[in-house]
Amino acid sequence: MRSDVVKKGVPAAPNRSLLYALGYTREELERPLIGVVCSYNEIVPGHMNLDKIADAVKAGIRSAGGTPVEFPAIAVCDGIAMGHVGMKYSLVTRDLIADSTEAMVMAHQFDGLVMIPNCDKNVPGLLMAAARLNIPAIFVSGGPMLAGALGSGRRTCLSHMFEAVGSYYAGKLDSAGLEEYEENACPTCGSCSGMYTANSMNCLTEAIGMALCGNGTIPAVYSARLRLAKRTGMQIMKLVEQNIRPRDIMSEAAFHNAEAVDMALGCSTNTMLHLPAIAHECGIALSLDTANEISAKTPNLCHLAPAGDAYMEDLERAGGVRAVMAQLAEAGLLDTGVLTCTGGTLAENLSGAVNKNPAVIRPLDNPYSPTGGIAVLRGNLAPDGCVVKQSAVAPEMMVHTGPARVFDCEDDAISAIYAGKITAGDVVVIRYEGPRGGPGMREMLNPTSAIAGMGLDKDVALVTDGRFSGATRGASIGHVSPEAAAGGPIGLVREGDLITVDIPAHSIRLHVDEQELARRKAVWVRPKPAVSGGYLARYARLVSSADRGAILE
Repeated sequence: MRSDVVKKGVPAAPNRSLLYALGYTREELERPLIGVVCSYNEIVPGHMNLDKIADAVKAGIRSAGGTPVEFPAIAVCDGIAMGHVGMKYSLVTRDLIADSTEAMVMAHQFDGLVMIPNCDKNVPGLLMAAARLNIPAIFVSGGPMLAGALGSGRRTCLSHMFEAVGSYYAGKLDSAGLEEYEENACPTCGSCSGMYTANSMNCLTEAIGMALCGNGTIPAVYSARLRLAKRTGMQIMKLVEQNIRPRDIMSEAAFHNAEAVDMALGCSTNTMLHLPAIAHECGIALSLDTANEISAKTPNLCHLAPAGDAYMEDLERAGGVRAVMAQLAEAGLLDTGVLTCTGGTLAENLSGAVNKNPAVIRPLDNPYSPTGGIAVLRGNLAPDGCVVKQSAVAPEMMVHTGPARVFDCEDDAISAIYAGKITAGDVVVIRYEGPRGGPGMREMLNPTSAIAGMGLDKDVALVTDGRFSGATRGASIGHVSPEAAAGGPIGLVREGDLITVDIPAHSIRLHVDEQELARRKAVWVRPKPAVSGGYLARYARLVSSADRGAILE
């Protein structure tokens, strides 16, 4: 066993003495040591139940003959971090999580790993760690939150909560109405109830083969989630026995499968950052252009919040990710021969899967659209690409031309939106918020929600080198690359310049000729770093562009 180096022989006697200090018995040390990486904390609603998940995982490991050893991973609640300096620290935790997990596993030589994440950067960070370490590993998340309900009977969620703030500033909602949203939008523990980033990544962890069926959709408060955790603990022992490793599972074909599921579900645009970063740890180059190729042939089958009125609990009742994948497999859109964490193939896992609600998971002959939920755009404003969640864009905004309203940070844009200075037809440009320029590539949920809450989401586009929450809807184009801080064209846009966004044509264009752009470039001055010390300063020096997944180099 890998752990023998700290358990067996005379040289390991000091190591054993410290393990005995932890209360482990000789019999426990004769079994495989399984690291249980648990992201439990008391500040993230999606993580407040992970101690229970970890207990269930450890019970499963023990019943299957292993010795569980729990240690923590950090996690940020993007909703609580939103709209202030805290959001600069969200994306950057993805790499902290990967690095710290690598350090713990290499220092203590575990034989296998069960990862227990739930929220936005925590899931990809641990997937990156699993790929990098490449020892047997499996995932089980904490599960999604149930949808809330207002007194009117309308179901609600976090994206409605953010939009309610915009409605309040627009005079469309009074303080009592705002308070009703506050008290009902997030009624249980779990990752927020729509197809936001956390649930997107948990579904894609299942789709890529690193989690058992149901991981993406079984609600956090269901006892079925505890049973899934116990089965996951049992399954890691089989993976250790068979020496099935993450890179055996996360092949190039598996990543393409995940992208197809991404398109069918209408996942968050943040997946276009995380999948390339995870693939990079596997030694696989996942180009943004692949997303458009897969989207072109993959229908969008689900409209979960914020794109529609269905929630994760509805997707679970309809058959979950497994039912979506079964339909895609029928159409030949998945490689079903890939290995998964069950030890079997995807084809074996999908056997018997049924779509129980065609209103939630549309059949292939009646999709929401014949193409996938995400589109990558290119043009002179974004030579290296940018990303939009096209499944959450109103039909009238799929093609839009308007004057640029330029802001050099998110805070200034929010102030202008709340003050009523943004009008129908505008294209709001928020720059110097990219991975390097932010630094940390803040999510723009506050400005997009303000626009939607004021009723302008069918009239105003937003373009940024920052990124968006999965809760964002509307013509919100993010990840513009190269970013402004790296000298990208978005840094050359001036107030009033016309910009055309053409999502069906995968195009974004700044209506300024090459000569004028060259003149502006000649006088452009690289801004001073937004921060000069601490982790953010180190991150800014090391981070790559968004089109490459904002990986550290």
